[in-house]
Amino acid sequence: MSKENGFISEFKKFIMRGNVMDMAVGVIVGGAFTAIVNSLNTDILTPILGIFGGTDFSNLKVTLGSGENAPVLCYGNFITAVINFLITAFVIFCLVKAINAIDKKLKPKAEEAPAPAPTTKVCPYCKSEIAIDAVRCPHCTSILEETAQPVK
Repeated sequence: MSKENGFISEFKKFIMRGNVMDMAVGVIVGGAFTAIVNSLNTDILTPILGIFGGTDFSNLKVTLGSGENAPVLCYGNFITAVINFLITAFVIFCLVKAINAIDKKLKPKAEEAPAPAPTTKVCPYCKSEIAIDAVRCPHCTSILEETAQPVK
């Protein structure tokens, strides 16, 4: 009995996770969006293209062989599916591009931090890197004047 409760509670926990719910919403919205794109292609674009080309893509087919049971190659349906795919990909591309542009405008611009002040300088005698406030080089023991250059 505890195994069933454990399994069921684990399943409930899995289903209620955010990414599973997001995926479910995405699939449902994607299905609705596909119906819209199919309608756009079938009801609007195909007739318009038929005016210019004189052809309705969905009726294009080639019969392979002869007789009643000869196989039929419906390449018009394939052309329609390719057009549906291209329309869907284009619309999704435009939506993502618009969302990215809006996101970029709404995000506060990260202010560039000024470069930190140098903490080291180069000894003019031995060219070793030393502390910026050093008055004597720990490597060559030379007494330093203000001629040492800070390290960038």
